[in-house]
Amino acid sequence: MTLYQPFLDHAIVVLQERLDLQPYPIPIGFESKSAIVGKGKNQDEVLTTSYAYQAPKLRQIRAAHVQGGQALQVLNFVIFPQLNYDLPFFGADLVTLPGGHLIALDMQPLFREDAAYQAKYTQPIWPIFETYQKALPWGGDFPEEARPFFSPAFLWTRPQETAVVETDVFAAFKAYLQAYLDFVDQVEPVTDAQALAEIEQAQLRYLRYRAEKDPARGMFNRFYGPEWTEEYIHGFLFDLERKLAEVMEHEGLMADR
Repeated sequence: MTLYQPFLDHAIVVLQERLDLQPYPIPIGFESKSAIVGKGKNQDEVLTTSYAYQAPKLRQIRAAHVQGGQALQVLNFVIFPQLNYDLPFFGADLVTLPGGHLIALDMQPLFREDAAYQAKYTQPIWPIFETYQKALPWGGDFPEEARPFFSPAFLWTRPQETAVVETDVFAAFKAYLQAYLDFVDQVEPVTDAQALAEIEQAQLRYLRYRAEKDPARGMFNRFYGPEWTEEYIHGFLFDLERKLAEVMEHEGLMADR
């Protein structure tokens, strides 16, 4: 059992219990990918496995799980809402490297500077953030350009002990996911045309930023090469732009008939 497998297993069980969960198509070649790294006695297999689902209010729920032995464990788990809801994104980046653990957990806002939006989506989770921040203190340096994409209740921490990941981080992950699914239960569709346009732009801003700055790009390049990596990032991990282009193309073809 790898470090983050219990996180993934828990998320899938909870999603199945609380949502009408359906498969989301994973492009061919991305369900599973392995590479041999290192030499001689230090040789290890790195396996990347992808999971993807969708639900009535959630466009894509997806996970990338990287297993590379003791020195490399990664779970990137993100939920993208449908474009007619103002829900934040659920984002969990759980990373274990030789130097320690890097944990980022948040409900990433569409509109960080909007006080009403913060009252709706940050205030309710503030008690959860405060509960876990005691055991999981702020992890230090964070890129200034990334700040607009994270909420004030962003749990960013670098625990030294694996036991802390297995207990406090796991508990925080469960609590944030539960709270997110509560938001999903309660949210009503947006119908105002201008608001819908703003939601789409906010989602695209976030996805473009994440795709451009994906911290896993170097790792995936090293393991699987740049061609696979770029296609994985743009065609699966952050695929909204592609999906919108497909819809436009389809509508254009229908109009031509």
